[in-house]
Amino acid sequence: MDSIRREMIRAGGLLGVLAAFGADAAETAATPALEWNHAAFEAKTVADALKVLGAVVVQDSAELQLTVPEIAEDGAAVPVVARSQLDGTRQIHLLVDRNPFSLAASFDFPEGTEAAVSTRIKMNETSDVVAVAAVGGRFYLARRSIKVTIGGCGG
Repeated sequence: MDSIRREMIRAGGLLGVLAAFGADAAETAATPALEWNHAAFEAKTVADALKVLGAVVVQDSAELQLTVPEIAEDGAAVPVVARSQLDGTRQIHLLVDRNPFSLAASFDFPEGTEAAVSTRIKMNETSDVVAVAAVGGRFYLARRSIKVTIGGCGG
């Protein structure tokens, strides 16, 4: 009876050591996080946010689809879908004209990944939502207006 208990304790200890080494190995193998663009997320206007993002010249594109509701009953969680069919899309940014801070979300896409996002954003009041796709140093834009009946950011 004692030998079985000893083997169980030994096996449990070995399992604990392996788990500790596995956790250390997973931490060292983790991919580095992308830099957080504080200045872009602190920009008060869409124009300022675009400038910080490097989007000096932005052109409209039918290949960047922005799907939003015409009316959002609750500005605290407005559904937004942005999909870019532009080859080589590396980023999609979502901005809101009348929010206290315009940049609502920013997404990075590895090469070969479908550039599409579905999320919910917070909107202060009725405003335009802007999606901007970054493709090889060029920027493309889609804009839609959303009427908010109950505010999300301010009440």
